[in-house]
Amino acid sequence: MTQKTIGIAPQGNREDVAALVSVAAMIAALFAGSTALTPLYVIYREAFGFSQVTLTLVYAIYVVGNLAALLLFGRVSDAIGRRPTVLIAVVVTVASAALFLFARSLATLEIARVLSGLGIGVGVGSGTAWLSELVATEDKTFASMIATGTNFVGLGIGALVAGLLAEYAPLPLRLTFIAYLAALGIVAILIWRTPETVRKSGRLADVSFRPRLGLPPEVRPRFVAPAVTGFGAMALVGFFAALAPGVLVRDLHIANHAAAGALFFELALMAAVTIALTGRLASRHAMLTALALMPPAVVLVVAAQWFGSLSIMLMATALCGIAAALGYRGSLQVVNQIAPPTRRAEIASVYFICCFCGNALPVVGIGVISTLAGATAASIAFASMIVVFALTALGFGMKYRG
Repeated sequence: MTQKTIGIAPQGNREDVAALVSVAAMIAALFAGSTALTPLYVIYREAFGFSQVTLTLVYAIYVVGNLAALLLFGRVSDAIGRRPTVLIAVVVTVASAALFLFARSLATLEIARVLSGLGIGVGVGSGTAWLSELVATEDKTFASMIATGTNFVGLGIGALVAGLLAEYAPLPLRLTFIAYLAALGIVAILIWRTPETVRKSGRLADVSFRPRLGLPPEVRPRFVAPAVTGFGAMALVGFFAALAPGVLVRDLHIANHAAAGALFFELALMAAVTIALTGRLASRHAMLTALALMPPAVVLVVAAQWFGSLSIMLMATALCGIAAALGYRGSLQVVNQIAPPTRRAEIASVYFICCFCGNALPVVGIGVISTLAGATAASIAFASMIVVFALTALGFGMKYRG
């Protein structure tokens, strides 16, 4: 495939702001769909007769869509342009939301989750590259802050709105997705009006879909630390997105669906605020700080379950949000800095593979252990994994300083 030249289209200040807002809104909207199910899992479990393992598999199966998107389509927007690629991702996400709206079986939920993962994988990888190019400076800190901040804002709003609708509005498994489809329609209009940054776009037929990780040799040593950090940070997010509602019901005896959404919203809000307040913190320092915070954060999660304490759970949630934000923002910033401009979307996609695996795979393990040995044992196993993982990532971070 002929290599395309990627550049920044000249725009006025007002157009710059509108373009950044549109792409950021797209990223937030796609991620909102991934957590809209967080307060609904308990309802689905009762309606469909899920086991704990099945529930975690429904959550985690979306990684199949993520991996398909990033392995097969990670280079598409480099070739055909950011805008058409993102619009395709939005269409796929609309199909996912429609399946959730009319779901009547476990198989439908699983297909919808896979499509959700596919849309997020294609849209976020391309959108992150788009943001980086719309910010026409060598320093990509601002672009990374927008991408990560809107990520967490979307995650939090999706869970909070779904929880409120599930608790206080009729049709809890329907109204959430009706509202989400309306939001996606608005996002599609905004993206349609956003300027393209790929100057010489090609045809989809010219793109090779052969799976490729896409890491140039000169990038690989510096890529390890942010990839490992991203995995750990998103594992924390996955725990709260998939399992925190069950913890509230089982260990803290809180069955309110809005409370489940609000707990995840707290994590996302703390993450977004942390990103906004630590913009001047160097990416490497952000990663190392996150890794240092992960062990005490997961210890607090276990303590909250052990003592049945909501106050401890709130503290744990806040600390997990801070750790996830610093780890994700810092590692993504490093990836944007080390990626060659002509392969930025491809390398960002590899990074997101690591993040999505961290977000999904540990959750499945926790579900299995919870079924076999109990919820507290599962949380202890998860905490132990995070501690080991954080120490490992810390070692890589200290070794590779570039």
